[in-house]
Amino acid sequence: MAEKESKSRKKKKLGSYPAFSVIFSITLSLFVIGLFGLLILHANRLSEIVRENVEIQVYLNKDISQNQKIQVFKTLSSKDYVAKQNEEVQISFISKEEAEKQFIEDTGEDFREFLGENPLRDAYIVKIDPDQQQTANLKTIKKELEKLSGVFEVVYIENLVNSINENMTKIALFLLGFAFVLLIVVIILINNTIKLALFSQRFLIRSMQLVGATSGFIQKPFLIRSIFNGVLAGVLSSALLYFLMNFANSRIQDLETLQETDKILILFTSLLVIGGIIGLLSTYRSVRKYLKMSLDELY
Repeated sequence: MAEKESKSRKKKKLGSYPAFSVIFSITLSLFVIGLFGLLILHANRLSEIVRENVEIQVYLNKDISQNQKIQVFKTLSSKDYVAKQNEEVQISFISKEEAEKQFIEDTGEDFREFLGENPLRDAYIVKIDPDQQQTANLKTIKKELEKLSGVFEVVYIENLVNSINENMTKIALFLLGFAFVLLIVVIILINNTIKLALFSQRFLIRSMQLVGATSGFIQKPFLIRSIFNGVLAGVLSSALLYFLMNFANSRIQDLETLQETDKILILFTSLLVIGGIIGLLSTYRSVRKYLKMSLDELY
């Protein structure tokens, strides 16, 4: 008998409602958001790596002197469109001998056997700053460098650059649009879950109103618990994503190179904040709805 009375008191406690379904629903929703967030971070990092490796080849004249080579290097180093890493310009020199050796390693053929000489040229490999990789800019850079004394030809893979620029724009728009739709769906799902969980508390809320409790007093325990449930769901979803990420790293080679710890920590923190905020707002909205209902509407 005493046990039944104890259970009855628990059911009537303000702010007490079945939390498992709420936490599970929010955790699952945040996990999906986090998974999509990881996808965006990985795609963004992959885009950066691809852009960091866009380069042009500046081929030099065969009769170029050493002083002219130095002058070409100084001119290239002074250009704003040349990528820099730790204040060091990303320009490398490949001699025709090195190019010949690399060609033979890659193809297994020695063109000296039928040409009698090395037709390749000395070249500077110049990495271009990602902000300057628009197709129009690269064409301007090509024309400008080909006018330099000692430069024979400037080459870059135009189709690849165009493809990168077009595809990155399309991917970014798709991801942003999908993220917006996903966020709306998640908010609706969490809101409906909390609304159903609070449905069992509607008569208790009404009873507290009848004994003179203010709206703030009635809402407080619900709001506190909703924040706790939302943050807990954020922690659980972050933990699931962490284990999933480690599993993926063990299965996919070099996947870790696409992961930036600081941004992933920001994502996990965001899940905690989003969970708490969505839980708070959804609970506040649901409780206010029951506070305004008449007795007939509650039934």
